Amino acid sequence: MDKKSDLRMFSLAAAGLLAFSGLTSCGNEAAAPSASSSNEETSAATEADIGTAEKSALSSELVMPESPAAHIKVGLICLHDESSTYDLNFISSLEQARKTLGLTKDQIVVKTNVPEDEECRKVAEDLANDGCNIVFADSFGHETYMLEAAEEYPDVQFCHATGTRAHTENRDNFHNAFASIYEGKYLVGVAAGMKINEMIQSGEITPDQAVMGYIGAYTYAEVISGYTAFYLGAKSVCPSVTMKVTFTGSWYDIDAEKAAADQLIADGCVLISQHADSMGAPTACEEAGVPNVSSNISTKDDCPNTFIVSSRINWTPYYEYMINSVIHGDPLESDWVGSVYTDSVQLTAINTNVAAFGTKDALDEVRGQLKEGSLHIFDTSKFTVDGKTLDTYMADVDTDPDYTPDTEVIKDGYFHESENRSAPYFDLRIDGITLLNEKY
Repeated sequence: MDKKSDLRMFSLAAAGLLAFSGLTSCGNEAAAPSASSSNEETSAATEADIGTAEKSALSSELVMPESPAAHIKVGLICLHDESSTYDLNFISSLEQARKTLGLTKDQIVVKTNVPEDEECRKVAEDLANDGCNIVFADSFGHETYMLEAAEEYPDVQFCHATGTRAHTENRDNFHNAFASIYEGKYLVGVAAGMKINEMIQSGEITPDQAVMGYIGAYTYAEVISGYTAFYLGAKSVCPSVTMKVTFTGSWYDIDAEKAAADQLIADGCVLISQHADSMGAPTACEEAGVPNVSSNISTKDDCPNTFIVSSRINWTPYYEYMINSVIHGDPLESDWVGSVYTDSVQLTAINTNVAAFGTKDALDEVRGQLKEGSLHIFDTSKFTVDGKTLDTYMADVDTDPDYTPDTEVIKDGYFHESENRSAPYFDLRIDGITLLNEKY
């Protein structure tokens, strides 16, 4: 069974469980009045003849069984808190899954501001001791400590976002999950390119001034994959566009991200995007009147004059799959990846007051191409590296301490991102993108 079918099957299974419960309840309530109304004397005589033990057995049969979901408890470990757009996205998605599956608020425990060190292991073990069947952590650096906790608690399922080791560790209770967010980055890149075209056509800038700025946290493959997809999306509609990228060395640093955006704007960047988690860059753009594509959430309320659109991973489908698997005793995939097809990659509502005319129709068309598989984002005919088109590339998929390349990932004319593991491994530095620093 493929992943798309697997996801649909678990959704159907959850629906079936609810339907079965409802049908059983209705059936018992309907049966008693029918017998009583048709033959009251016979019912009364039969009642008198039933022994105490048999009455007890009959009563037991009429009691509804407790839902399997009643024994589920989920712990969520977040690197930051709700002030981080990244962590807020995980928290909100889990709340949506809770409501959809009918879990109570007591069945969800969220731990925020958990650093990527030994404290993560302690928090994960505390959650397991507190009765959590599932413990989920949201940051790359949590992975080592989640693995250590998984070894100590083999009956608890430990799930981790953005990690790379589950498919090689082969533990029954440790799993990685991610989504093809580069699809979302490509889509919002198209929106950015259309906005720049509008600026060119209005005479606000010339084609050679079509320079975008991008703020990344680290030079991880995840960030490189995302900003490259963003650039290629913009270039697909605005051929003259180039991009400058700067790194802050942190996932969440309001001051550093704002300073980076201010510097990019001073250097002539006419549109800013990011793969970092604070409001620093959107705030700088709003103050300077520079169009912005934010990350994870809509910033329209705070930045109504500059926000265009944002992409995000919708974690709800994975949470539902994860929880349903544990409810039904089914094994979890070691390395799960969602996509636009599974609704795991979403865009926020477009700010039509800022976005170029026709943006929604254009994005709907591109989204359709991604779903049907006619568009490959990292089509090697669409970019070069040092002036050359690539027809082969060995990527580091089975991560080791030396990041040794081990897997051929260019086939059929495109780079096969997130097909050999869920976490991105695209780390090419393509022409048209200039890195201004090298913070890791």
